[in-house]
Amino acid sequence: MKRMILLPAIALGVMTASAQAIEQPSLFDNVSIGVNGGVVTPMDNHPFFKSMRPIVGVTIDKMVTPNFGVGVESLFGINTSQFNGIGHSSTAFDDSYVGIYGKIDLFNLFGGYQCAVRPFTIEAQAGAGWGHYYINKANGSDWNYFGTRAGLNFRINTSERFSVNIQPSVLFNMNGHDFDQSTAGYARKSAKFILTAGVSYRFGDGFECVRPYDQAEVDALNAEINALRGAVADASVMTAAAEATAADLATQLQACKDRKPQVVKEVSNNLSSVRYVFFRNGSSTITADQQPNIEMIAAYLNNHPGSKVVVKGYASKDGNYDFNVKLAQKRADAVKTALIKKYKIASSRIVAEGQGIGEMFEEQSWNRVSICTLEESK
Repeated sequence: MKRMILLPAIALGVMTASAQAIEQPSLFDNVSIGVNGGVVTPMDNHPFFKSMRPIVGVTIDKMVTPNFGVGVESLFGINTSQFNGIGHSSTAFDDSYVGIYGKIDLFNLFGGYQCAVRPFTIEAQAGAGWGHYYINKANGSDWNYFGTRAGLNFRINTSERFSVNIQPSVLFNMNGHDFDQSTAGYARKSAKFILTAGVSYRFGDGFECVRPYDQAEVDALNAEINALRGAVADASVMTAAAEATAADLATQLQACKDRKPQVVKEVSNNLSSVRYVFFRNGSSTITADQQPNIEMIAAYLNNHPGSKVVVKGYASKDGNYDFNVKLAQKRADAVKTALIKKYKIASSRIVAEGQGIGEMFEEQSWNRVSICTLEESK
């Protein structure tokens, strides 16, 4: 499981604070295995190039932070020459060294971690370990020594996984040759120069830069999230209400669509109480052929002093609607005016109403009419 850490920068083994936030990979991430090959030669008392012989090695290391790593290494000098005048050993190797070391990525240390693998970097390395000389039995027995090694690693990262390494270093025999105290420690006489080149492969994920969180900012974002959740809940309630309203309106609309249209028709079982006055198209003038109907209405009113007449004017649907509505009222008024002026019927006994478009008759010309209904007083 990944965890957040605040990395230290480590310079020459001394840890100093760094303010960059890195997401630390797991324990087995950033582990590299490398193989090296090169040459080794004494620093003093022997010809530098003439005493040079091959050397091979294996390294396993891990970057603990982008700046600092640790590792273990092994080096084996190939048995190709006499060394220190002792003669060839009886094994394939003249000597070996196994140790631990720490390393510092100088580019990350001084240039800052770029949150990505650099194409090229330089690492400073220093370590200590156990050295062993393989002595020909005819010349004595093998012997061990405590050694320290320091050097540089010029790392060329060909990809995020593979690297090419060029490593110059110096290995010191801290015990001295044959335990000669004058050559012990960091003396040139006890030092060997090593130059190797090799490749390494890195396992697992690398380091990833992350932004350190601010608790106040997190609290503000949580408050905003909660507010948005509340708004979503309110919107859900409103949406549900709107959907219910829409469903109700849809039901009402469907009911309206399913309802049969109502047609206004004048129905009377007592035909003697209804008279019709028909008009020409677009006219509200009572023609001569309709005068008998007016006379019949007037005669009835005179014979029945307590009666009244309701005159309802209509127009056919031909032509302009607004004009026809007004025309329907004029046709009712025309009948009322004729009854008052010609037959002296009191206006209080006459009700004239315009009913607009009439649909009583299938023949449209018949709907240009005033329907007069005679009513006895109660």
